[in-house]
Amino acid sequence: MDKHISSQFDAELGNVSTRVLELGGLVESQIRHAVYSLSQFSNEVADQVIATEAQVNSMEIEIDRDLSSIIARRQPTARDLRLLIAISKITANLERAGDESEKIARMVKSIINSGSARALPASELRIASDLASGLLRKALDAFARLDVTEAVSILKEDDLIDAEFDGFVRKLVTYMMEDPRTISASLDLLFVAKAIERIGDHSKNIAEFVIYVVKGADVRHIALADVESFVK
Repeated sequence: MDKHISSQFDAELGNVSTRVLELGGLVESQIRHAVYSLSQFSNEVADQVIATEAQVNSMEIEIDRDLSSIIARRQPTARDLRLLIAISKITANLERAGDESEKIARMVKSIINSGSARALPASELRIASDLASGLLRKALDAFARLDVTEAVSILKEDDLIDAEFDGFVRKLVTYMMEDPRTISASLDLLFVAKAIERIGDHSKNIAEFVIYVVKGADVRHIALADVESFVK
């Protein structure tokens, strides 16, 4: 590949990476609004989150189209190919995180319609939602800088979200036992908690693909201690 073609290829890689970060920013905003709709039990904000999903889906399709075009025309090898594969996987995880945000918004609307909103312990999800939102932000930053150290730290932090989810489930079961009238709305809140936990999982997946780009190894389904040893 001559210097001119190489510079064009680098520009295309840079452009598609920028688009992924733009998508990530949109999904971050979607998550923040979903959490806000929960904290304020706002139908209006929940509707905004749901409406944003179409834009997220459109961006995913555009990025996938760009990736297919680059691979077909440039036939990249080694690290460049790993980067393109990782971008495809990261884009898919961002879109799914957006799906979880939409799910939160829909559950918020269901809770509001049930008339039980103010009686539910929704504030108990604040720590988990802050962790999930922060984790996605860190994952996008790790991707932007291809920072393996940051990626490994994200894998560790995902365990904190899992612990918060498990604790919330126990509290919610107790709550439903004490007031069976809230069971239906409480189940909606349980789905919200699961969606928050899944956002953390998607952030973790993004971090794993950052490691894949830099180190050339698939660390999915590998114990954290082994991942740490590998990336040193």
